[in-house]
Amino acid sequence: MFFVYVILSKKDSRFYIGFSEDVNGRLKDHNDGKVASTKNRRPFELIYYEAYINKKDAEGREKFLKSGGGHNFLRKQLRNYFTEVHLNQI
Repeated sequence: MFFVYVILSKKDSRFYIGFSEDVNGRLKDHNDGKVASTKNRRPFELIYYEAYINKKDAEGREKFLKSGGGHNFLRKQLRNYFTEVHLNQI
């Protein structure tokens, strides 16, 4: 399985969108400071993920979610979550 995931930084309330074969292990890597692009934004919470059988499909979805259209999709998909935590960004 291949996963596209969204994690929330509890430090700055910003999001990170990534791709991995092991979403729980990758979240641990982020929280342990092993990912250079996120190590100063720890800790993180997993707030969304999608699973794919095909690696190229997952990579394509990650690319889309990082785009403006993908951000709009996530805002709609996670609207209840954003309301609960009073966040309006992604």
